[in-house]
Amino acid sequence: MNLNNLTSGFMPENTSSSGSKNVLANDVDIKGTIKFENELIFDGKIEGEIVSDAGSLTLGKNADVHGEVKTKSLVVHGNVTGNITVTERCELKASSQLTGDLKAMRIIIEEGATFIGKSEVTPNKSTKTESRPATPAPEPRKNQPATAAA
Repeated sequence: MNLNNLTSGFMPENTSSSGSKNVLANDVDIKGTIKFENELIFDGKIEGEIVSDAGSLTLGKNADVHGEVKTKSLVVHGNVTGNITVTERCELKASSQLTGDLKAMRIIIEEGATFIGKSEVTPNKSTKTESRPATPAPEPRKNQPATAAA
């Protein structure tokens, strides 16, 4: 089985040696919960949820998810019916279809992707912990001629 067919060449060639890559191909049909820690490529069908606190999930073009997805990062090539919550980055590729709400720190939606629902971009965690005083915007200068750059 050629694993590159799952996402049509979107898989990186070299993977990090610190974690393992798990692959569930398009002949997998699950009712329940999938929990993983590092990286998961899922191209099957699931009725339930996919959960990982620190993992990276790629849903292949044949993926059909009916339920919640909660991960650190997510790339969607297939179909998701349900809500997605991502702590870092979520990418909806051109072939993807999402019917549900999307909550992430960064959201990338390619042209051609279908997204029916509402999105919420969560603030960066480091911005929350830093307490910077609000600085007022500088007032425009009055009675000074405008200068043009050469």
